[in-house]
Amino acid sequence: MPEATERPYILHMLTATPQMSPFDVNMAADAGYQVIVPYCNVGAENVVTLTQDAIFSRGPKGVSRTGIFIGGRDVMLAADMLDTARQAMVPPFEVSVFADPSGSYTTAAALVALVERHLKTEHGAELGGKRVLILGGTGAVGRVAAAMAASLGAQVLIASHTDVGRATQVSDEVNRRFDIATTGVSVHTPDALHKALATAEIVLASAAAGVQVMSAADLAHAKHLLIAADVNAVPPEGIAGVHAMDDGKPLAGAVRQDALAIGALAIGNVKYQVEHRLFVRMRTGGKPVYLGFPEAFDEARAIVGGLG
Repeated sequence: MPEATERPYILHMLTATPQMSPFDVNMAADAGYQVIVPYCNVGAENVVTLTQDAIFSRGPKGVSRTGIFIGGRDVMLAADMLDTARQAMVPPFEVSVFADPSGSYTTAAALVALVERHLKTEHGAELGGKRVLILGGTGAVGRVAAAMAASLGAQVLIASHTDVGRATQVSDEVNRRFDIATTGVSVHTPDALHKALATAEIVLASAAAGVQVMSAADLAHAKHLLIAADVNAVPPEGIAGVHAMDDGKPLAGAVRQDALAIGALAIGNVKYQVEHRLFVRMRTGGKPVYLGFPEAFDEARAIVGGLG
């Protein structure tokens, strides 16, 4: 029987969690993948075997139409799995790999890129040297946003609403894994939050959906605030006064008249474009690519800068 003239685009989707995200499955299909297979409860020890099963079964021509996606919820584990998959390749048997656990890489990329753009265009300033407070910073998006901002030279505080031990633990993990410098801080009381807000120039809210981490009363303590950005699209807003569609609008109730708001849907619009473009790049590039949060951030910068 003659071989088919055109092989399908196949995406193998790996996650350490019990289910693969339907969001990512949809995104992959819309980017042109024709066969999408999820693999759940995948441990780090399974990555080499699965990767080599994928690369050796299609031949040198078929690998260009094969990709691997790494999801899950653990940003550190996903980064390690991406590295492991890359090391498992045996050129010319090599496929593209894209990691985006819980959408954290692409969401954080969109968040930080938008902050960077508005800081530059409306305030004539760079992110480097700015004091950044990340509320809900111990979660997936907060960790990655911390790494991105710190890599640009920002002074980053990773805040926990539980205890300083949790914040310090996450800060230490992020610092070691990505060779950056951040600090953990507890904001479990109003006084502790107000102390952290007193010096913050940028506040990022990356807490769980529907959780407000900064009220209108809290906002009055942020006397140096230039930009407040919130990834929460579920009412109430994570930061009082930041509405979902805001994209550099004046922040109502802020001490400074030039303080700006960036909302969840503005961030989500860029996040969607970043993820779509990275899937398309992986499928159509012709050569293997390895896409983690640095590549997501580069793509987000291109989008918000009007370059892409």
